[in-house]
Amino acid sequence: MVYKSNPRAWLPACCVLCGVALHGLLDLCAACANELPLHRDGCPRCAMPLEGAGGAPCGQCQRQPPRFDACLAALRYDYPVREAIGRFKFHGELAAGRVLALLLARRIAALGPEYRAGITLVPVPLHPTRLAERGFNQSERIARVLARELALPMAPALAARARRTDDQKALDAAARRRNLATAFTAAPCRAQRIALVDDVITTGATLDALAAALRAAGAARVEAWCLARSL
Repeated sequence: MVYKSNPRAWLPACCVLCGVALHGLLDLCAACANELPLHRDGCPRCAMPLEGAGGAPCGQCQRQPPRFDACLAALRYDYPVREAIGRFKFHGELAAGRVLALLLARRIAALGPEYRAGITLVPVPLHPTRLAERGFNQSERIARVLARELALPMAPALAARARRTDDQKALDAAARRRNLATAFTAAPCRAQRIALVDDVITTGATLDALAAALRAAGAARVEAWCLARSL
């Protein structure tokens, strides 16, 4: 009989948010879990927080619908989620990303198997030079967790970033759209139902540009599944 080593047996587990010692499998203590800014009420199209909207899209999506069909985010991009995503994305703390991805997987699983039936996961791609700088694609790491937890296929090769774009953080919504024009290419995906996977949705410009490329390549439906929605 072959015994596989369990890395959790060699290192003490701790909460990725506060550092308290743990004995569970989520790396998140009960106190921090209770303080998480869960995202429940939002525009079905872009996930913008909306209270009492009854499932109706926000005004912006009614005036100018994005080219993705729906967006789901597990959390609001607020403390302590904002800090955890920053540590994951920019400092390589993969345990923080894993915990947040598991929370997203649980959010999707709670909607029932019919919600995710026929979905193929496509992580938002990084340009090769940025991937080399960072060492990993945070969206692909999230997608791996979702694929494992939800038993879904993942197809990162369906999309590629054709050119390196400027950092989006300092740009307004219109500048973000211009910055991302023609930034993505997509392989043929006729009649496929795709869920784009990303860490944070802010203006939705990145997801919109990528959805447009996949639509042009034949996708029947493009959704977005993200860890968090910026307020």
